[in-house]
Amino acid sequence: MSDNHYWLLPEGISEALPDAASQLEALRRQLIDLYSGWGYQLVMPPLVEFIDSLSTGTGEELDLQTFKLTDQASGRLMGVRADITPQVARIDAHRMRVEHPNRLCYSGPVLRTRSNHSNGGSRSPLQIGAELFGHAGMDSDFEVISLAIETLQLSARENQHSIILDVGHVGIFTEISSALDLDEADQEYLSDMLERKSIPDISAWVQQKSLVAEHANILQKLPELNGSKDVLKEASELLESLGSKVKEILSYLNDLVARLEKSFPTLTINIDCGELRGYAYHTGVMFQLYLPTLQREIIRGGRYDGIGQAFGNARPATGFSADLRLLNSLTQENESEHKVVQNKILAPSVADETLEVLIKALRQQGEIVIRQLSHDAEPYSATQLGCNQQLVASDGSWVVESLSV
Repeated sequence: MSDNHYWLLPEGISEALPDAASQLEALRRQLIDLYSGWGYQLVMPPLVEFIDSLSTGTGEELDLQTFKLTDQASGRLMGVRADITPQVARIDAHRMRVEHPNRLCYSGPVLRTRSNHSNGGSRSPLQIGAELFGHAGMDSDFEVISLAIETLQLSARENQHSIILDVGHVGIFTEISSALDLDEADQEYLSDMLERKSIPDISAWVQQKSLVAEHANILQKLPELNGSKDVLKEASELLESLGSKVKEILSYLNDLVARLEKSFPTLTINIDCGELRGYAYHTGVMFQLYLPTLQREIIRGGRYDGIGQAFGNARPATGFSADLRLLNSLTQENESEHKVVQNKILAPSVADETLEVLIKALRQQGEIVIRQLSHDAEPYSATQLGCNQQLVASDGSWVVESLSV
């Protein structure tokens, strides 16, 4: 018995067999059609690019997630994309260079050096998403969040009324950092603690820094500033001394939430004033979408203005992305009891013009017709080939007959 394991895949790398691949492709088509209906044009960035392009404006985390290799043609360092969003930003800023708002969508595989909780341990997600470039303000933030919600509604179907939206704004932490005159190292350390909601660590850090009582109180209460829309009033009182900019941000969140509540009355909205996932990347509103049955976010997005600057065209930008495999698992969970079995028709290996015409017509109608192949051994049975119908000769013509299970 051979001891080789050539058939093993690397940890966190997955593949899709026929049924799963068919389901994934069906959902991908539905989502791309959904985005197209909103005016989002499909783009297909390459799997690899020069590392300078892939890592532009994305922060250290994405660089660590990127597999790197040397291009034998140029000698330059390349990367296998770990996220498609920067590539789409490059396309908008450099290849398309339009002045008006530009809506783009995409779908494709990415590869990451490490897995994380948000994609269920996969290092090879099938990323799908949409990006809106060239507009800064409420309308584009609202549109992108709304499209993300509809993405999850389409995937979750029967659970679409249980969707939870977490929303925050990176500007709150930015203004706090400015008021406290925190250097880059302190900002990074504090943002990590806030992201982990580690109140004991924050308290210890506050004491170590000997902050004034008012600033210490803000930092210690910031992780707890999350909940319903009522939390914005509490935040406004706590952060009043930080100036008008924070007041504007909180007012912006209040108006955005009110608009979302009106459009999606069954949506549960949670506001988190200390939300900092993606702090190094985002510049404004950040959001995640959840279902109560899962312990991780399903869709993540937000605003990341200025990412196109390195490509010669700094543009406001906002968007979202998700793992198609995770979305598909929600679709299949809800449809498993209502699965419709598509007919598969077995056609004999017979050289007959009438049969050829009928096979072509059936396929054009969307039927699956599998042609029997001639060989020396006994032909495979319809059951072996997964067929539940067959074409048989009857009174000089060909007809479709059902097979008993």
